Amino acid sequence: MAKSPETEHPQKAIGWAARDNTGTFSPFHFSRRETGADDVTIKILFCGICHSDLHCARNEWGVTNYPIVPGHEIVGTVTKVGNNVSKFKEGDKVGVGVLVASCQKCESCQQGLENYCPNMILTYNSIDRDGTKTYGGYSDLIVVDQHYVLRFPDNMPLDAGAPLLCAGITVYSPMKYYGMTEPGKHLGVAGLGGLGHVAVKIGKAFGLKVTVISTSPKKESEAISKLGADAFLVSSDPAKVKAAMGTMDYIIDTVSAVHSLAPLLGLLKVNGKLVTVGLPEKPLEVPIFALVGGKLHN
Repeated sequence: MAKSPETEHPQKAIGWAARDNTGTFSPFHFSRRETGADDVTIKILFCGICHSDLHCARNEWGVTNYPIVPGHEIVGTVTKVGNNVSKFKEGDKVGVGVLVASCQKCESCQQGLENYCPNMILTYNSIDRDGTKTYGGYSDLIVVDQHYVLRFPDNMPLDAGAPLLCAGITVYSPMKYYGMTEPGKHLGVAGLGGLGHVAVKIGKAFGLKVTVISTSPKKESEAISKLGADAFLVSSDPAKVKAAMGTMDYIIDTVSAVHSLAPLLGLLKVNGKLVTVGLPEKPLEVPIFALVGGKLHN
């Protein structure tokens, strides 16, 4: 007979779980495995709220296994380490992101690209190596293999730094990989949610001119006054969109709802680059003529 989540492991834990697709959270008692030889046990102090958590809590992607404890922007302090752990010690400030295991044998893993491993294990809503379900950071503690634990700089506030573990790397990685970092170039950031906020800050840190593209005019003050964007484009204003056509070198699209890509492609210069990192629940249509005609990269 299968054990309950509360008794399948020796370490007692409590978190916030969604039990059905209403996405309503309530307290949930479960358990974590004992600290293994390669493990780090972490007292969770903060956890960011990623839109993926909401998608999964509501089963909008159709893959949720209830009950689910989301959270993959986890920061806290080390309370215990296994015998083989040398990089971390009790009291260290650490973080855990989207995955907690991978095969460590495939080509992706060998290149340090574990997030592309076909056998990766996600921080929540996955099946762990022992056959039990993984639960995320909306909880009080977590046990993770040291390979998937990150050290936090002493001078970085844990609460402010937590979103870097998903939102931060999600926008930083493609910007670096696709060369969207040349100072003075024009970056459009579509959407000003969790990813968009960080994209604006990173874009400015790279020395880019940053324009936020949003359907919500009320976000203009936040985009410019608080986050440092250079301009704000209301995507529902046809006149303003027309005036901005062909002015941007790069666009990073962070919108998590279904939307049209055609207007964004029209904002790009020839040889412009559009990177989509939002994860809508339904596929987006790609207008091929706009790509070919503008020599665009998507």
